[in-house]
Amino acid sequence: MPENSDFRRTPGHRLIVRALALAAAICMAATSAACGAKGADDKADDGSKLSFMLDWTPNTNHVGIYVARHLGYFDKAGLKLTILPTAQAGAETSVQNGVADVGFSKLSNLATFNSQGSDLRQVFNIGQHSVARWCSLASRTDIKTPKDFDGKTFVSFGSAEQTAVVKQMIRYAGGKGDFKRVTSGTNTFATLTSGKGDFAGFYANWEGVESELKGPALHCFTQADWGVPGNPDQLGFVVKNSWLQQAGHRRALTAFVKACLKGYNYALSHPDQAADILVKETKGSAIDPTLAKRSMESIVKEGYWVDSPDQRSITGLINVKDAQDYLDFQFKAGTYRDAKKGDPNKAPQATDLWTDRYVREAAGK
Repeated sequence: MPENSDFRRTPGHRLIVRALALAAAICMAATSAACGAKGADDKADDGSKLSFMLDWTPNTNHVGIYVARHLGYFDKAGLKLTILPTAQAGAETSVQNGVADVGFSKLSNLATFNSQGSDLRQVFNIGQHSVARWCSLASRTDIKTPKDFDGKTFVSFGSAEQTAVVKQMIRYAGGKGDFKRVTSGTNTFATLTSGKGDFAGFYANWEGVESELKGPALHCFTQADWGVPGNPDQLGFVVKNSWLQQAGHRRALTAFVKACLKGYNYALSHPDQAADILVKETKGSAIDPTLAKRSMESIVKEGYWVDSPDQRSITGLINVKDAQDYLDFQFKAGTYRDAKKGDPNKAPQATDLWTDRYVREAAGK
């Protein structure tokens, strides 16, 4: 699978998550199926059964889904939803291969997958502002700007997308863009504190909060401040285009998106309650309740899901210009490969990777 998925799939606990995913799969899938089986009159033959695959262990990115399940929004919509834990192959591959109907991913990942021959489409987005941060330990007083990443060791998984971002940040800050790489161990924080790496990628709304709560303290940079255009974190739901050819699937997807819109809007208006619901609905994941609440506080305060922090409802849409600016940047950096491992002829197009049909239908537009 494409390398770039590791950063957004497994922030902080990448290898542990993969090891636990298979062990948790049977229990999680069985629990989710039981929770979704309340609507005994659901019509399986019209697409009312849906399977959804996470991109990582449950966290506040997924809170709207769990809120919708807990508050009965799926039942009211006549949907029987099974939430699947992430597979080692990833949500994108699982959706492409028909293992899951819908998956959690982001537009920039679809650009990589579709360039190599996949047929995926994003249909829902929560990420209006980037949550990616590039950080060193706060104790590293020798790192004051991204220029100081030059010659240092980046804790990564060799992603071409990440490499392009870090190089641009360093060069924008006046450096050469040369750095070494090391693969993270079981915990990125531990890799940094051990001295095996100097900087890494984190997510502000989860690992950034975790750092504030438990340490170690981080010194972070936002890529938009250092010459990287667009939004790399347009996070949401993806499906396979051929799956959408069936009318029953399209109806079920619209109902699913409508229920999730309500779930995410509830979470924005009731962040503490939504955090409690996330913890209750995912007991097997042992989410720290304080981390969940502080993460939701961060999401609301910083307005990651909305155009401005004072909004209490999400659009579910992507900003096409932000998306294309980022895809164009990655294309110029040589990130994408076609099915034959060659360079594609043009940049992936956001309008080919995204459709607003299901969000607008869900919103009655």
